[in-house]
Amino acid sequence: MPIDTTALLNWFDAEERDLPWRRPGVTAWQILMSEIMLQQTPVSRVAPIWEEWVRKWPVPSKMAASSQAEVLRAWGKLGYPRRALRLHECASVLASEHGDVVPADVDTLLGLPGIGAYTARAVACFAYGQRVPVVDTNVRRVVARAVHGEAEPGNPSTTRDLADVDALLPRPRARAARYSAAVMELGALICTAKNPACLLCPLPNCSWIDAGRPAYTGPAKKVQKFVGTDRQVRGKLMAVLRESSGPVERAQLDIVWLTDPGQRDRALDSLLLDGLVEQTESGLFCLAGEG
Repeated sequence: MPIDTTALLNWFDAEERDLPWRRPGVTAWQILMSEIMLQQTPVSRVAPIWEEWVRKWPVPSKMAASSQAEVLRAWGKLGYPRRALRLHECASVLASEHGDVVPADVDTLLGLPGIGAYTARAVACFAYGQRVPVVDTNVRRVVARAVHGEAEPGNPSTTRDLADVDALLPRPRARAARYSAAVMELGALICTAKNPACLLCPLPNCSWIDAGRPAYTGPAKKVQKFVGTDRQVRGKLMAVLRESSGPVERAQLDIVWLTDPGQRDRALDSLLLDGLVEQTESGLFCLAGEG
């Protein structure tokens, strides 16, 4: 069952959130920054930091001229700080090889550091209005329910998911770009993973509703824990280094996680391996680029 384009777009015209990266005058570079930040991070946490970054690094060359440590400090507590390092690397390539401009072509975007299938298409669509399928978790869920009549999407498949969404896109380019944003918004606000607000859904037809809202019968989903994980320990170690004005002694890192010294050591080793932390010749520890 296709998704009713007119009903969806009418709803989006009325209910679209006023997100800062959707406002007039936002550049492709600034949209790229927002897409990197929004990966696995809520809008509410991203928005204020993104606005700071736009003021600080309005073009790629500004970020490229800053140190890795400066970018990591500005990243703050957004999580998964490797994204910040990859964005810094991407900024350097854009400044040196692309005239300080983010490309509009998906294949060229895919060749940039840290840019995957979703981000490349999101930038092409949302920054340049191209007719390309953009598939995230929200979009997959809307398609699974409205089109396929399933409570939840199955395992991700780039080929299948892109083909699914591409078949739904309106032919006119501008309408297709707007449609992509609307489907994503519907999944974020109405067709949510838990307790979807079906009574508020603008779609006149939904295969899942027509089938009686069958329950999800696939394999149990893994719930991502944070408390007590290596990721939590990494975050605590990074916080010490972000808040310091220079390299610190090992003892300042050791005290952040006394519960399991072995886990702490493992987390620190992984930060060194990922290039987020460096050790100086004198044995001190610091953020990347400060060693």
